[in-house]
Amino acid sequence: MAYNVMIVDDSVMMRNVTRNLVSKWANFSVVATAENGKKALEELDKHKDLALILLDIEMPEMDGLEFLRLARLRTKAKIVILSSVAIAGSPYAAKARMLGADAIITKPSGAVSLDLAEKRGAEMQQTIKKVLGI
Repeated sequence: MAYNVMIVDDSVMMRNVTRNLVSKWANFSVVATAENGKKALEELDKHKDLALILLDIEMPEMDGLEFLRLARLRTKAKIVILSSVAIAGSPYAAKARMLGADAIITKPSGAVSLDLAEKRGAEMQQTIKKVLGI
């Protein structure tokens, strides 16, 4: 089975780093990216077959928490928060869980974590497979 993925992050570098990581996993394909929640909602309408959304929280126009709230009404895709501010026990993490996030992964080195694959790649893959039930 193929798993279609959307990456939502305001940093083009983080979108690329995340795309490069996810694209290496068997049966995963990044089919959409967006730089904020507003654009991500537009992409949801174009990609009804998403299995997974990797979502940052701090973004302009519409942040990840507002997108999460609205997306839960529009898609059955699993939503995994990938953020530097959603640290375990933080208000952001609690709010994301309350709004229906399926999992939370903290970026290892701040908003732009170029070391994502090295420091969190295996954890991300394991968490995402668990969330997707594979």
